[in-house]
Amino acid sequence: MNSSRRSFIGQASRAVAGTWAAGGLNAAFAQIPGDRPAGNASGVTVINPKARVPMSLIIDDSTCLVNMAYFAMPQFAEVFPDRYKQNWRSYPREIPDSFVRKFMEWCHDHGVKGKYSIVPYPSCVGWVDREIPGWSGRELRESLDLVRTTVTPDWDIHPEMISHTWVIDTKTGRPYPERSENFMENWGWSVGKSADELADYMSYALRILKNAGLPCEGITTPGGFCSQTLPELSQATLESCRDVYGTEIPHYFRHSFTDETSVAPRVEYASGLDSGDPRCVVSIIACTGDWFGGWDGETKGSVDKLIGADLQSGRLPEVIDRVEPAIILCHWPGVYFNGAETGFDIFKETVRRVHSRNDNLIWMKLCEIARYWAARELTKIRKEGDRIVFHAPFGTPWFTVRIEGMKNAPPKIITGRDTTVLRQVNGPLLLDSGCWTRDGDSMVVCFDLPKGETSMTTG
Repeated sequence: MNSSRRSFIGQASRAVAGTWAAGGLNAAFAQIPGDRPAGNASGVTVINPKARVPMSLIIDDSTCLVNMAYFAMPQFAEVFPDRYKQNWRSYPREIPDSFVRKFMEWCHDHGVKGKYSIVPYPSCVGWVDREIPGWSGRELRESLDLVRTTVTPDWDIHPEMISHTWVIDTKTGRPYPERSENFMENWGWSVGKSADELADYMSYALRILKNAGLPCEGITTPGGFCSQTLPELSQATLESCRDVYGTEIPHYFRHSFTDETSVAPRVEYASGLDSGDPRCVVSIIACTGDWFGGWDGETKGSVDKLIGADLQSGRLPEVIDRVEPAIILCHWPGVYFNGAETGFDIFKETVRRVHSRNDNLIWMKLCEIARYWAARELTKIRKEGDRIVFHAPFGTPWFTVRIEGMKNAPPKIITGRDTTVLRQVNGPLLLDSGCWTRDGDSMVVCFDLPKGETSMTTG
């Protein structure tokens, strides 16, 4: 549950860093990238959306009403009594919707987007699509309505498996009776499970969210879930999200790196790129630990670890300067911090500092980042004279390319019978869909890329 739970074989990943782009097996992640377009046109490079650096906030251990730290702690302590000795009885049992609204409205006002977990059967207290004992039916309905109306416009919703504590028998809907780490979602149960077994478990969680009327395109793993079954995790995410929600580009959050390992998203198991049914799944990677308030709401963090008062030190400037997505990790009980809102205050100062330092940031949902990276890696690009042809198995907004060699005429986008002349803007910071700008001897072009074939003329 703490930030170290997501650390993962940093040395091995650096040793094989070059294998991913080549389409071979990445030993550190045990994942297969799958198909990639061959022979893309030289002099045309896909860059970040709108030539900016994506940012996002991942909120783990959140759900409707229930304070996961209060209810999960005694269950963890039952298996690991020497490890979990916090005075959980002093915690509030609820993280109120008034705080959810306050947090989400502040984030909306400041353009912040990300992922917000809804644990479907939080710590086995109750079901978000049925009832949660200790709260009235009206309170649960109002909490779900708040998520639908205030959270989902700017945030992905993920299940964090089913309970985030005991493993649930999907045939009965009850926890298995054994009380050991091998029957806890955070620890050993996933070891040795097949992709089909994991997909069954994930689908159970997804169906609860769907019954509750919540959208979902991805999965978050609780603790060490699937840390030893990474290929199966990726495949199960692909299958379960497609099966339950019909998701075009499923994604999942499993890893967080705080060293020099790349934190760019990984597009995995891509197939059927030239067919009517292209497939892939995207691994989203956080670049921080939880430096806000911890999963228990007792571990006070530090904004300086994220970005120092000098605006140069800290983890976020390092990642932003690498122009990789700066995806921040936190846990909802630590943001609330037992009512003191310490984690929230740290986050507000983080946002203030990072925007004081950089004017080239773009906050995105995880599904938006996943979609962009799928299009970035899987779109085939070829040149035909002055024409550049894009064959995209997946479309995306803000598709941005750098084209070497400056042409006098403005670029035009041709999709089917429609032709759009792009508007020139004065510099990359003004780029948006339907715009282009000069950058030295190159042009940078931003447009909404549809699925299928699109042409661009540059002369």
